[in-house]
Amino acid sequence: MPISEFRQQCLSLVDDLPSEGIVLTRHGAPVAKVVPVRRDCSELIGLAPELVFDNDDDLFTTGIEWNAHS
Repeated sequence: MPISEFRQQCLSLVDDLPSEGIVLTRHGAPVAKVVPVRRDCSELIGLAPELVFDNDDDLFTTGIEWNAHS
């Protein structure tokens, strides 16, 4: 993205900054990269409430029942 375009759209770009960031160019040559600050893992809790896990989903099982006491 040309620096002149970034300058005009800076605030809106920062609000919607993609995880891979934005490469800024001057006369077509890359000069900088704007990337989001990494978050602490604890800050991620609750950020994706649309993800719902089905307790009956056997995605993480082998399908074989076992008894831990035997």
